Amino acid sequence: MTHQQRFNQIAHSELPDPDARPSKSALKREMHALQEIGEELVALSKDALGRLDLPERLYDAVREARNITSHEGKRRQLQYVGKIMRSLHESEVAAIRRALDAIKGVSKAETARLHTLERWRERLLADDDALTKLLADHPRADAQQLRTLIRNARREQQQQRPPKAFRELFQVLRELLETPEAAGSATGPEDRPGEEYHE
Repeated sequence: MTHQQRFNQIAHSELPDPDARPSKSALKREMHALQEIGEELVALSKDALGRLDLPERLYDAVREARNITSHEGKRRQLQYVGKIMRSLHESEVAAIRRALDAIKGVSKAETARLHTLERWRERLLADDDALTKLLADHPRADAQQLRTLIRNARREQQQQRPPKAFRELFQVLRELLETPEAAGSATGPEDRPGEEYHE
């Protein structure tokens, strides 16, 4: 559920009469939702935070919270961030929610993309037929380069050497599979739940 959907659910969950005031429990849930959004802002990477168009006082409070290492100090600062969130106009809060939802969507897409590349690399190292399929799907690929990298990466694993070719193979796959013309073909082996990405 996105932040906006959650907000709509909270806003309308206990308002059978359009002119009625929100109940105390609805207000409390909305307060907690705003507090959680503030905590998400603090947890963002520096780059992601910089892309958001936050009110200056909220941005300063979030940035300060990120720099606090004391548990109690951070807790107090997070409460302050939540207080600022509650003081914002509804349109400002809605814009922040939409931006966070967009960032999370991009993050999921990026994770899926990296997992596809990782699965291709694992498959190439485990099965010689995988290279045949990759070359059939992507005829512009440098077959000799791929064969060399696969051979060297296998040797690195066997001899427990630093994964130089292993990493280089990932980069070659990224360049090959992420060009616009390859976007429709950049599918890999079936997903395996819980698989982690390692470049």
